[in-house]
Amino acid sequence: MEIGILAYGAYIPRRRLARKSVADANAWFNPALRGQAKAERSMCNWDEDAVTMAVEAARDCLTGFDRDQVRSVQLASTSFPFEDRLNSGIVAQALNLGAEISSLDVGSSQRAATAGLAAVLEGAAGAGGPALFLASEKRRTKVGSTLEMTSGDGAAALLVGSGKVIAKFIGSNSRTVDFIDHYRGQGVAYDYVWEERWIRDEGYNKIVPATLAGLFKKTAIEPGSIAHFCMPCTLGKVAASVAKKAGIPEGAVRDNLHAVCGETGTAHSLVMLADALAAAKPGERILVVGFGQGCDALLFEATADLQRLPPRMGVRGYLARRREETNYNRFLAFNELVTLERGMRAELDKQTALSTLYRNRGMILSLVGGRCSKCGTAQFPKSNVCVNPDCNAFHTQVDHAFAETGGKVNSHTADQLTYSPDPPAICGMVQFDGGGRLMADFTDMDMAELSVGLRMRMVFRIKDYDSQRGFTRYFWKATPAGAAKEA
Repeated sequence: MEIGILAYGAYIPRRRLARKSVADANAWFNPALRGQAKAERSMCNWDEDAVTMAVEAARDCLTGFDRDQVRSVQLASTSFPFEDRLNSGIVAQALNLGAEISSLDVGSSQRAATAGLAAVLEGAAGAGGPALFLASEKRRTKVGSTLEMTSGDGAAALLVGSGKVIAKFIGSNSRTVDFIDHYRGQGVAYDYVWEERWIRDEGYNKIVPATLAGLFKKTAIEPGSIAHFCMPCTLGKVAASVAKKAGIPEGAVRDNLHAVCGETGTAHSLVMLADALAAAKPGERILVVGFGQGCDALLFEATADLQRLPPRMGVRGYLARRREETNYNRFLAFNELVTLERGMRAELDKQTALSTLYRNRGMILSLVGGRCSKCGTAQFPKSNVCVNPDCNAFHTQVDHAFAETGGKVNSHTADQLTYSPDPPAICGMVQFDGGGRLMADFTDMDMAELSVGLRMRMVFRIKDYDSQRGFTRYFWKATPAGAAKEA
């Protein structure tokens, strides 16, 4: 039975920061930024991080699949919100995958995603079920730096296993070399980057071709047969140079998405892979590279089952739902690169009662409510009494998940007095399809979009951040679904 990729998904935040706004604000100090002030990069909303983006990419990936079949979850990142809490475990809970799965966080390198994916693929034959492999990144960068210009926020997801794969795994090859193109020490906020020419000449142009040569020898595959070459690199023309050295056709080099997204760090190899899978045809071979203290190279071949995959957003779908952001100060505030006067209303003690969170983890993290087994009425939250006035039965509630249920706005308001990192605080009553209501915060929208009847979907987001204790509190919010509003 073939081993490979069963499904793919991706997530790119809606906001796009114009690089010109970064240059305009910082060129007084670094005039060279003017030369990079082209196109745009993706940026997280204030309530997004590596975990929330991973959840959205996973939901995209699992479209049309039975989640009960997933046996493990791995999350690769170098920007985990928790240093000592299983971040992949939060994702698994948000996806309501149950407790009978394994989970693992993979980090410490820009090739954590490719290294982790290779390991999962190598062990897929004896895994007992599909593995959900995720990569997500929200990098902090110094104000006015080149990295701030070239980076972007985003995530990708792959469902890996055996059976009707959409991309057959042919093989992989890795080299571990302590080549330090950049690093970030313990407790340090930002990466330290070395000189570009040295990185290009001694790093990419030597380490990657050697890795590829080993892969082609190991798999007995001709370089000229590669149709899609995915190699993240912010240095101009390096991917094309590496491809030429390796004998890969020039036309196979994939767009690195710099103009529309930026490089999403650890996630970018898989973001580019997801983008390639959306464009690939059966029989085409896809080569993916991850670079960082060595190199990973993974080779796949698209199958006929790729064309039977249920429709999904993918990279291009999320890129299409862009919202331009020209306010550089908002980007700085969302990433806590400036300290704003938040006022007294922001001074509440936001400590989370961990015992309460645990008892209610299904409701809070998985958005599980109830459905009356007697009359069928859905409600949130789940309770001992059915809310249907014609029923009011006791102890008839069974679990009912609302996260994948669409709905519409019944009522809404915008509050300028309540503290919000992105005022005004917008919320309203969401009426779920099939029954059930929730008074929810709204996100990724502005006042002009608000209307009764607007179609909404639920998204997993940051509810609050306890800066005193370093704890991130998550919950579900409502965002426009992109469909026409209902009356």
